[in-house]
Amino acid sequence: MIRHIAVESRMHVSLCVEGHEAIQGGGGAVGGMLGAFKKDTLMDLEFGSQFTTKPMKACLPHERLFQGETDGSSFPNGGLRVTHSAAAFTTWDRSSPPFVTDCCLYIPCAFITHFGKCIDEKTPLLRSMDAVKTHGLRLLQAIGIGKDAQTMHSYLGWEQEFFVLSADHFKARPDLVNCGRTLFGKLPTRHQQGDLNYFQAIPGKVQELLDVAQAEMLKIGCPMAVKHNEVAPGQHEMSPVFRTANVSCDSNVCFMEVMNREAAKLGLQVLFHEKPFAGINGSGKHANWSIGTDTGLNFFYPGKNEDGAKLYVTAIACLAYGLAQYNEMVRCTVASAGNDHRLGAQEAPPAIISLYPGQGFESFVDSVVSGGDLLGYKAEKKKQETGCSSAMHIEANVEDRNRTAPFPFCGNRFEFRAVGSSQNCCLPIMVCNAVMSAGMSHMASLIEGGMSHRDAVAQVFKENKHVIFTGNGYSAEWPVEASKRGLPNLNTTPKAIATWSSEKNTKLLETLKIYTKEETEARQEVMYENYISCICCEVETMIQMVETGFVPACAKDLAKYNSVDKLDGSRKAVYENVVDQVEKLQAVYKAKPHTSLAEEATYLCDTVKMQMLALRAAVDKAETMIETSLYPFPTYEQMIYSHHF
Repeated sequence: MIRHIAVESRMHVSLCVEGHEAIQGGGGAVGGMLGAFKKDTLMDLEFGSQFTTKPMKACLPHERLFQGETDGSSFPNGGLRVTHSAAAFTTWDRSSPPFVTDCCLYIPCAFITHFGKCIDEKTPLLRSMDAVKTHGLRLLQAIGIGKDAQTMHSYLGWEQEFFVLSADHFKARPDLVNCGRTLFGKLPTRHQQGDLNYFQAIPGKVQELLDVAQAEMLKIGCPMAVKHNEVAPGQHEMSPVFRTANVSCDSNVCFMEVMNREAAKLGLQVLFHEKPFAGINGSGKHANWSIGTDTGLNFFYPGKNEDGAKLYVTAIACLAYGLAQYNEMVRCTVASAGNDHRLGAQEAPPAIISLYPGQGFESFVDSVVSGGDLLGYKAEKKKQETGCSSAMHIEANVEDRNRTAPFPFCGNRFEFRAVGSSQNCCLPIMVCNAVMSAGMSHMASLIEGGMSHRDAVAQVFKENKHVIFTGNGYSAEWPVEASKRGLPNLNTTPKAIATWSSEKNTKLLETLKIYTKEETEARQEVMYENYISCICCEVETMIQMVETGFVPACAKDLAKYNSVDKLDGSRKAVYENVVDQVEKLQAVYKAKPHTSLAEEATYLCDTVKMQMLALRAAVDKAETMIETSLYPFPTYEQMIYSHHF
């Protein structure tokens, strides 16, 4: 959450909290919440005045500056707050600098209840950063490397993907307004077959938007490093410079809000949904994550000296332990209705969580397990010639890039590629910190118990190397192989959420002082509610669009062929199928159970979504026959391309 305060008479103070998405996976929809804020003015009554009618004064009392109180029951809270016990408090996150914009001082905050329970995204992240510090320093002492370090940090660099379209087209599509994605629509003739959009010139209006957003982000201390076209038409990406994890998460929330605000001024709309258009690539938010010390030691950088090399190998072993032992929890952090459209769909990593440290490193792991030394992994960059005299050689990382892996190594960090584009980064990075802390704690315990550094690393690799996979994650063989290795394939959000509050996960989060058992269970309830709300909103929007838009349009179109049966073709059967399918959807939706959140979510996923797909197929078929002027909503072709010209 962010809190606003004023320095001038026009200025306010705002306490900002990073909240849950109102409907996770609904990025771009009206009402989607990433950050929440409350504004206060710097005005108060002068109670010390002798006059009966007290005059106003400008003031900045510290109790209002650093703490705020509000209603916590109106936020998603999993039962931690109710109407008769609603108090919740904001408190300044002192490690994330305040900033001024539009004559308003923004103060990044944590958000807790009257009893200290967290109901935001940021507080657990801050707790996990403390866990990294505690267990990272303990590990360094155990292995005798970097013992002069005083603290540790986790770092994040996000890559935000998004679509841009005309605001007029957005407003004319109830599915985009309500859900952030199109529920109907056939692909245009030209889409992404030839990868013609990737790295091409950015359209003028979009370039103007990105330039303004870049300038606005720089004003609040977040320099943007990269911007480019993505693979799908109408899709783009921007990325900032790396920062500490909590500050970077704050910046991402600000960026998404800046993009929406500035796009509106230009007659554009930004879509952050993971899959706004069927049939073309969706959007993700790759989270480039690392941990390091205040003395400059990066745990994920293959150092140039012996200590650096040993630390790198040790850190990968710790990460392998965390991903293997808490695989389901990592998967759960990227589970949402929107992300279900991407994970495992040949455009994003599979729903199976695995670690890609590189093929060369995988062979090195085998040698360590077999008794080899921790030194010997050759991480030097290699020179590659271009084969022409006018272009100089390039220096490539020793390991190739694997875009099918959910956790690939990228030279000095790991890239969590499964994060959804509409998500707040806090939860995925919190769990990355948590599982890494678990691995570092386990490794330190082995060494403190008398095992040598080498033997401890070898044992951890031996017990957890089944999570290391360097092959093609898109292949049909990988799910079969993953099953043999004991890696879960939680390919839907309800399956993933069901594992969140397992005894093992709850114990870890309690041990690391990130969540209490009550907080873990509350978070699971919020996850279920988000999923259910999203699917229900989509169903009701589909029914509304069919009954008030598509059916009347089909009727008008069919009436034109009453006197010429030959021209009718299969229209009558196709249009009647639309009516049949919407009636079936209404029936299965009405039959959804209300016995428990888990049962309702599973029913929506396994039964209702199947009928949603059947209705969509019927409507999209009708679109290929209906007269263009009668089609009731902007088409894919209009939405994707019109703002480019």
